[in-house]
Amino acid sequence: MLTLGAAAQSNSIKGNVVDTSGQPVIGASVLVKGTMNGTNTDINGNFSLNNVPANGTLEVTFIGFKTVETIAVPSQTFFNITMEEDSATLDEVVVVGYGVQKKSDVTGALTRVDSETLNTKPVMNAFEALQGKAAGVDITSNQRPGEIGDIRIRGNRSLNASNKPLYVVDGVPLSAGGIETLNPRDIESIDILKDASSTAIYGSRGANGVVLVTTKRGKTGQFNLNYSGTVTVENIKDLQPAMSASDMITFVRWAK
Repeated sequence: MLTLGAAAQSNSIKGNVVDTSGQPVIGASVLVKGTMNGTNTDINGNFSLNNVPANGTLEVTFIGFKTVETIAVPSQTFFNITMEEDSATLDEVVVVGYGVQKKSDVTGALTRVDSETLNTKPVMNAFEALQGKAAGVDITSNQRPGEIGDIRIRGNRSLNASNKPLYVVDGVPLSAGGIETLNPRDIESIDILKDASSTAIYGSRGANGVVLVTTKRGKTGQFNLNYSGTVTVENIKDLQPAMSASDMITFVRWAK
């Protein structure tokens, strides 16, 4: 929202930046678009700029607010600018142990990996797709075909007991196994709960962290069919061949 101030022909302008409640926005960036000519608002939300070209575009930005652009017409020397909060990221819905919540309302430590991130490279299972995608989650892969590695959330918690996290798929905890049997392309998102406040709903089962998997499901709208396939070939290489019966007899004779 802009209010026309005193009319005067000048290339020096002043203004004030406030939020929707009328409070000054301190430290907002005011820049003449396409140039390096800019400044920041002071403690009262005021700013001043010199050498502003006629009909130049003023761009006002601040973290958590929507960008405001306005034309610096020659007849206007003072600008009252109101910035609106950008709540798009704060309204993002994430999965927690007791359902779903807005990201802004979650106080626990969690990491979210969406389907686009999971499918950036071809992998054999969801376990490998998650590798290197979540902070605080250490995944070590097993090089033998048909076997998987280990996942540790914030390191090992016990020397003798299991350190595996609890896997929950669409709200159902898995009593055995992990997510290696799931097709990565069938997963909508994976939320990893890493602290006590987030895992309290699962009791002692969530002591090593919780991996919440949400699979894709039908949506309203036009029918779409997508196909994607990969082929992987693996061979077990034994660098130490076994002895035959004849070789074993010869070896025993030589040993004597």
